[in-house]
Amino acid sequence: MTTTRKRKGSDMTSEAASSLSSLRQKGKMPQRKTKKHFHLDLWLCLTVQNWILDFGRPIIMLPLEWFPLNRPSAGDYFHMVYNVITPFLLLKLIERSPRTLPRSAVFLCVITFVMGASIHLVGDSINHRLILSGYQLHLSVRENPIIKDLKPASLIDSFELLYYYDEHLGHLMWYIPFFLILFIYFTGCFTDVQDRKAVPLSGWLLLCPSALYYWYLVTEGQITDLFLLTFLAMVTVVIYQHRKGLSPDSNGLFLFYSFCFTLLLVVLWVGFLWNDPVLRTKYPGLLYVPEPWSFYTLHVKETQ
Repeated sequence: MTTTRKRKGSDMTSEAASSLSSLRQKGKMPQRKTKKHFHLDLWLCLTVQNWILDFGRPIIMLPLEWFPLNRPSAGDYFHMVYNVITPFLLLKLIERSPRTLPRSAVFLCVITFVMGASIHLVGDSINHRLILSGYQLHLSVRENPIIKDLKPASLIDSFELLYYYDEHLGHLMWYIPFFLILFIYFTGCFTDVQDRKAVPLSGWLLLCPSALYYWYLVTEGQITDLFLLTFLAMVTVVIYQHRKGLSPDSNGLFLFYSFCFTLLLVVLWVGFLWNDPVLRTKYPGLLYVPEPWSFYTLHVKETQ
């Protein structure tokens, strides 16, 4: 009798485990029972380290005796720290999602993010040294005075390859996973309308610096199309979830409002430089969004 009961109990346990496994495979797992509070610590860490380690990289200027041109600069070390801290914070953000999100997709995004940011680290480091030698960001590679007279001429192709790694491939492998992780996290930030909590005061205080950094990311990284696609995808998810009686929680609202404010800043930036003939020449095409550092070397640095 006792043996029969044990067998029945083990059979029930195995059936429950198999049904739980099938639910996980089908993506029908119930939501985690986590506290739906505002993640002030993570949003604050992301904002502060983005401003210091990413935006602050090209600004920090130390004597060349400390960091000679044939050695990594202070900004390069900032970039190295950024490449470690940012993926860690993104993983912690995903961990706090109320929903069980696809781990394989998240890990693949983080791996690609680190690889793209590392490619950009090398290209941006050399580019910074070129600027110290007279390279002008508002001009193309072949039009720069310090580049166009190089001998042999094949060296110019090498610098164009470096520019491609820095400004195109590195940015795509860096920013596509970054925005994709934020979007994946956003899809899990929905709750019943009656359970929704507004963005707290601390979130509103972080909103402006967060959106301002995203504006810098979009304009300097030349990823306007990627940002617009991510924002449209977020709007689509909001509309779809609203029809199901769900709305973003405080973290989802903070991320959504940050992107809305970023879009407004990008529109104002483009409108401000709409009739600039030099920047128009460098940034042709339908999406005309000049880089802030190109504006700096063209209109600010020349007047100093």
